[in-house]
Amino acid sequence: MLKKDYANLPIMNRVDDVVKRVLSLEMASQKERLKVKKQQLVEKVRRSPNDNGSFEVQVAILTAKIRTLEEHLQRHPKDKSNRRLMLMDLDRRRKMLGYLRRVNYSTFEKTCQELGIQYSPPQPYSRHVTKRWLVKKALCIKVFQEKQKLKAAVRLKQRRERQARARAAREQQKQEQQKQEQEKQAQEGTPV
Repeated sequence: MLKKDYANLPIMNRVDDVVKRVLSLEMASQKERLKVKKQQLVEKVRRSPNDNGSFEVQVAILTAKIRTLEEHLQRHPKDKSNRRLMLMDLDRRRKMLGYLRRVNYSTFEKTCQELGIQYSPPQPYSRHVTKRWLVKKALCIKVFQEKQKLKAAVRLKQRRERQARARAAREQQKQEQQKQEQEKQAQEGTPV
């Protein structure tokens, strides 16, 4: 595949294979390859010919950068700064895709399909588990359980007191009813 500048020239049909190879993307610089990749991916997701800043286009540009950096990191695995840049771009793309997913799901699906992206939602926050944290949590749980036991004893005592008061009130009510019945019977003159 020839560079964009030379692809449509009529003279390229008559040129030697060596010249074509020199002018091809294979011999192009990283920057030129990235430019072509961006252009190809943007053409897939562009809403209109003038669309340069929509979320889909921004995701396509980030995808081109990420893929270029992935290729670079396969050749140079110890390049930490470019790895960091790639991870930052991945995070930025994930945020954009998350927004696109919330706002317009059909566009999100279309964009992912066109660009060949597998989207996985961000994981919920999980604390890094250390031995100190585990011990602290165990202590907190133990203290909480002890507190619950103390509260349970107090609640049991309060419940028994309430039940005793309720029992006493019922007995008093029964006695009052019996007294009222006895008084009624005494007034009527019937013996008990």
